[in-house]
Amino acid sequence: MFNGVEKECPSPTEKLARKESLKVHITCMRQYSIRGSLKSWTKLWCALKPGVLLIYKTPKTDHWVGTILLSACKLIERPSKKDGFCFKLYHPLDKSIWAVKGPKGENVGSITQPLPSNYLIFRAASESDGRCWMDALELALSCSSLYKLTAKAGREADISTSSESSHILHLLSNLGFHFSVRLNDTVLLGNHHMEHDGFSDKSEREAHDDWDTTANEIGGRLTEESDMDQSDELSSGPQATAYVEQSTEEMAEVGEASQVETVSEENKGLIWGLLKQLRPGMDLSKVVLPTFILEPRSFLDKLSDYYYHADLLSQAALEESAYGRIKQVLRWYLSGFYKKPKGLKKPYNPILGETFRCCWLHPQTNSCTFYIAEQVSHHPPISAFYVCNRKDGFSISGSILAKSKFYGNSLSAILDGKARLLFMSRGEEYVITMPYAHCKGILYGTMTLELGGKVTIECEKTKCFTELEFKLKPFLGGACSVNQISGKISVGDELLATVDGHWDSEVFIHEKHSGQQETLWNPSPDIRSSRLKRQVVQIDQQGEFESERLWQHVTSAIMDRDQLRATQEKFVLEEAQRRESRERGDKAWTSRLFHQDPVTSEWTYRHMDTQPWDPERCLVQFEKDGVIQTHEKSQRQHNGLSYSHSWASQQKVSQINHSRAILDIAMMEASITSIQKTQQDIQR
Repeated sequence: MFNGVEKECPSPTEKLARKESLKVHITCMRQYSIRGSLKSWTKLWCALKPGVLLIYKTPKTDHWVGTILLSACKLIERPSKKDGFCFKLYHPLDKSIWAVKGPKGENVGSITQPLPSNYLIFRAASESDGRCWMDALELALSCSSLYKLTAKAGREADISTSSESSHILHLLSNLGFHFSVRLNDTVLLGNHHMEHDGFSDKSEREAHDDWDTTANEIGGRLTEESDMDQSDELSSGPQATAYVEQSTEEMAEVGEASQVETVSEENKGLIWGLLKQLRPGMDLSKVVLPTFILEPRSFLDKLSDYYYHADLLSQAALEESAYGRIKQVLRWYLSGFYKKPKGLKKPYNPILGETFRCCWLHPQTNSCTFYIAEQVSHHPPISAFYVCNRKDGFSISGSILAKSKFYGNSLSAILDGKARLLFMSRGEEYVITMPYAHCKGILYGTMTLELGGKVTIECEKTKCFTELEFKLKPFLGGACSVNQISGKISVGDELLATVDGHWDSEVFIHEKHSGQQETLWNPSPDIRSSRLKRQVVQIDQQGEFESERLWQHVTSAIMDRDQLRATQEKFVLEEAQRRESRERGDKAWTSRLFHQDPVTSEWTYRHMDTQPWDPERCLVQFEKDGVIQTHEKSQRQHNGLSYSHSWASQQKVSQINHSRAILDIAMMEASITSIQKTQQDIQR
């Protein structure tokens, strides 16, 4: 592509030539596959730079996924029974091959799925295409010491100097290919189609689409061990649910203004008609509420709001002291309240047998927190849920009985139940209770929603105990008295700290021993923007009893502000539930994912696994059809290599001095030119 012209003072003709060569480079990108341990594939774009392999989500370089440090890698060919050509980049000592930050200082890549940490397996559609790429990688690996020496001169923009050694790096930095990537986790990309921004016209797009089709036909499912052992039978590997990042989310502002509902004249008539049916102290679980006060999502969905900061629990599991752990647990507990809808809204009452599932990816620990919930009883309404991240060492199990009481000018929604947080490696269980929601101003005044009541977080093993009181606004209270909380943390009979603040903003902790005060929790804009991204199942891949699909027509009507249609669609669901109950008769309904303890009457997840994570045996945790499980290494799973021999070879390469690395610059230039020509030949 480039003819060795020095970077200083390029002429306009040379600039144009470089632009044209870059255009040719983009249109000559190739599509390959990279395999993880769960035998599922996705497509990504890769570019070879000095000492690194950059991976992007699209042909544009502004969607960085990750950077592989080639100086730490070995490259081998991988035989396969399937069509195509396989090769593998790996670390000889099973260490990470990934850089900590991206080329522009990114901390987290744009892809939402974890990739293998210590290896990547590539698969090309043809042998010539694969060997072309291997030639480029082998050349890059052999020059790893040259990369290190040159990189010290400055950033990527300063590397391409007028010297011969920097010229060869400049050529290496402009090799690029399009890959399919096999994920190392169960969370799969929901959209496997690449953006066409890198193509200049329609014909190029069509050629790319044809290439996509061919690659997908060839890219059958491979296995970890059978690719190396021709005598083994091909195994299919575990199948995982495909998750995608949630696109939209409602987030109200801090303070009382977001908890006030202004009722229109039309809806006031509906409220008065409803109130005529009620008596003080009456349970509202069997009362049909008007749709204008409904939040367009299920109660099972709403219960997941507590896990957008599940990484705080990952940190809590690593805390050495019992006091440090319960303080971190309290910080996580407070993180679940600031996400609230605008106004006075109530989520849908789940249908019996309705389920909801989602997950959150942890970029820092390369793990995933899974959330599974099911409506296990309709009268009384009980929702069971299970949260698990075995790799980070915690799980949460619980069930909530939702009750509501009418008091005349106010009503309360009471969440009766307990959540049990378990730190697996420590065997510590924290029992957690919930506050109630209080709505006042129904008959007169302004309709306002608040949280109230006393809650506790208690660990019997460590004797740690936390008590929090959510305070209702006093009759003569000002704005500062809205959403107040206060509490204390004790270990045994000893009071260690007190807590006060506002549950939707800043909360302070006062240490009794040191007398110091610090911020325990503050959902600042930075905290909100950096919280974990929730992954959901696309609606067309959900079961008929999953929340979003089940309530989709009601939600659509509410979003369109069509209350009549929303009421009709809601009636259809409720009537179907009544009809099913009549048909079932006296036969007991059985939950698919949870079972009830006959002694304690608590609901627990059928597929619960509380064993501590074993990194030598456990590969990845995944979910399929509501079942959370762990993919483990088989006893015969290996790659047939001697790590000691591989490491010795790697050490030998790393000891090549600078003079030997740049001895044959001309040969390297010829090799790169040959690779580029091969790319163009393949394209033709």
